[in-house]
Amino acid sequence: MVEIKFGTDGWRAIIAKEYTVDNVERVADATGRWMQSKGMKAAVIGYDCRFGGVMFAEATARVLGKHGIKVYLGDHFASTPMVSYAVTQLKADMGIVITASHNPSSYNGYKLKSSYGGPTIPGDIAAVEALIPEQVAGPWPELSILKDQGLLEMVDLEAMYIAHVERSFDLDAIRKSGMGLAYDAMFGAGQNVIRKVLPEATLLHCDFNPSFEGTAPEPIDKNLQQLAKLVASDDSIEMGLATDGDADRIGMYNSRGEFVDSHRILLLLLHYLVGYKKMTGKVVITFSVTEKVAALAEHYGLDYDITKIGFKYITEIMQHTDVVVAGEESGGIAIKGHIPERDGIWMGLTLLEFMAKTGKTLDELLAEVYDIVGAFDFGRNDLHVTEAQKQSILKHLNEGSYKAFGPLDITKEETIDGYKFHFAGDKWVMIRPSGTEPVLRVYAQAPDMSGVQDVLDNVCAVLLAS
Repeated sequence: MVEIKFGTDGWRAIIAKEYTVDNVERVADATGRWMQSKGMKAAVIGYDCRFGGVMFAEATARVLGKHGIKVYLGDHFASTPMVSYAVTQLKADMGIVITASHNPSSYNGYKLKSSYGGPTIPGDIAAVEALIPEQVAGPWPELSILKDQGLLEMVDLEAMYIAHVERSFDLDAIRKSGMGLAYDAMFGAGQNVIRKVLPEATLLHCDFNPSFEGTAPEPIDKNLQQLAKLVASDDSIEMGLATDGDADRIGMYNSRGEFVDSHRILLLLLHYLVGYKKMTGKVVITFSVTEKVAALAEHYGLDYDITKIGFKYITEIMQHTDVVVAGEESGGIAIKGHIPERDGIWMGLTLLEFMAKTGKTLDELLAEVYDIVGAFDFGRNDLHVTEAQKQSILKHLNEGSYKAFGPLDITKEETIDGYKFHFAGDKWVMIRPSGTEPVLRVYAQAPDMSGVQDVLDNVCAVLLAS
C-alpha cells in the first residue's frame, strides 16, 4: 500500500509510480465518503494538460458517482482558477483539480477546493486524508450510467471563466492601448484564455504538450528566458506574462525583458485597486513577502495581516474578511472582485488594464509606488547543507545565538514562520528550513541588488560557519 499524504497544496506523486488510477480512486473514495458525511451533494472536477488527465478525472467522477455525488466534469483541460470559479457558479460543495501545478511533467496531483471557490482549509483536508482506504473499494459505475442517473454533467469550465473575464475587465481599453502583450502558458491549462480574449497577443508554448519540453512549468525567471528575450527584442511588447501548469501562479516581465517579482506585482495591484479604483479591504501577505506591501497598506489606511507561508492561511482569512489584495512570494495572488484563489491570468489582465487606463508602463507605475514606500530589491539563496548542519543552524536560531551577521547588527527579530532579522538601512534577511530536504532558504531585501548580495553573503557565511 502506498501511503498518501497531502502537502501544502494537494497530493502529488510520480505518474505510474505512486500516482496510479487505483491510488486516485482511493483518494476519491475518501473524498466521496467525507462529502457524504457532511451532507454534500455536488462536485466540480477538472484536469490540466498533464499525461492521463482525462483518465484520472473520469476515475474520480466514477467514484464520487457511486457515493451519490453529482459531478460536473470538465469537457477539456482547465486551469485551477476555472475549477474554483465553477464551484461558486454551479453552487457545488467541492472542487477537485487533477494537477501537479508547477511540478515537472512526470508528476500529477489532486487538489481540493471548497464551496467558496478557494483551497480547502487544512482541517478538512486532514479529515479527507484520514479516510483514505488501504485498497481500492470498487467496482465503480460507468460514466454512461451516471449520466442516465443524473449524476454526471459535462461542462465547459473554460467558457464559463472567459465569460467572467469579459464581464470583469475593460478589454476594449486594453486592445486599443497599443500596449503589446507576450504570453507564455508554459504548455499549461491557461493557454486558450489570452488567445481568445486578446487575439493580438504574441503567444509562446500555448500548445498541448504534456512533456512541457522538459522544463517544469514554474514561472520563475530561469524557466522563462525565451519569453524574456522575446519581450526585450520587440519594442511593441510592453509586458511579458507567464502562468504555471494550472495557471494559478504568475510570472511577469517589463518592456526590457526584466523579471518583475511577486513583491512588485502585489504592490502594483494594491496601488491600482486602492490608489486608483478606491477599493477598500484588508491586505493579507505571507511572512516572506516584502514589508513594503504592509507599508503601502498603511499609506492607504488599510489593515493588514501577515500569515505563515502557504496560500491556505490566506484563504482562511478571505473566507470571513473583506480582503482587497492577498498573496505570497511564490507567485500566488488573489484580489477583490474574483474568488479567494490564486489566479495568474487574472492578475496579469488586472495590471494590463492598469497600464491601458493610465497610459503608463510597468516601470512608470512602479516609480509611483517607490515614491510612497521607497525602492528595494530582493533575492534568495538556497543553502544546500547536510542534515547535521541544518539541525545545528536551527538550534542556534532557536536559542537566539546570532546577535549579528558579520558587520550587520540585528535591530529586530520576527519568528512568524522561519526567522527574520532586520538590519539598519532598510535591510532584512529571512531564514526558513525546507520541510522535506536538507536545504535552508535564505531571503534578503535591501534598497538595491548590491545590498541584497551583501546581506546574503554575510548571513550565509555566518550560517555555514555555525
